[in-house]
Amino acid sequence: MTHTYQYPHPAVTTDVVLFTIREDSLQLLLIRRRNAPFEGRWALPGGFLDIDEDLERCAARELAEETGVTGIELEQLRTFGAVDRDPRERVISVVYFALARVENLHLRAGDDAADAGWFALRALPELAFDHDQIIRAAHERLVTELSRSKIVFQFLPETFTLEELRRVYEILVDAEIDKRNFRRYFLTQGMLEPTGQLCRRGGQRQARLYRARERDPVAHLG
Repeated sequence: MTHTYQYPHPAVTTDVVLFTIREDSLQLLLIRRRNAPFEGRWALPGGFLDIDEDLERCAARELAEETGVTGIELEQLRTFGAVDRDPRERVISVVYFALARVENLHLRAGDDAADAGWFALRALPELAFDHDQIIRAAHERLVTELSRSKIVFQFLPETFTLEELRRVYEILVDAEIDKRNFRRYFLTQGMLEPTGQLCRRGGQRQARLYRARERDPVAHLG
């Protein structure tokens, strides 16, 4: 298919911010660039959109080609289009983000990625392009989504203690949460139901076990 344009037009890419909980911290997937620009620097998985390709299909394809990760549910984050964000040409990037269990992900660097690996949100390397801004925006969305979806329960067993739930929340928001306020919030919002069972994990005293209710919570943590 041949296209001829009278006026200059931008190129379009997709990038993916994939979060996971690993080594008791919030981490995300990066690839080391094999080619210029920013050769050797770490970046988000992504690449150029084919002329006849759907945006989400492009994001999934680039993620698979560069990292080996497949079968991830992607959600569109936003579009980044600063004029000078790519030194090659005017490039607009449509960014997707996702959250997945690390045990379900198997990395294999490929295509124009020299390597792929996990990095803690608090200890990111120097990144290519404007990917530091993209990651900040993705984490802000993640924190927002926590208050209106069941994301947090993806990282817990079917039954869990309030302390285990609080710890996952702390990892995802990357901040400490007051134990008393957290307990009061969840026990009064109808997000959980008690199992009637107790458990002892590690050397801790017995604690009540809960499970997530079927409905999606909509209230904010505050």
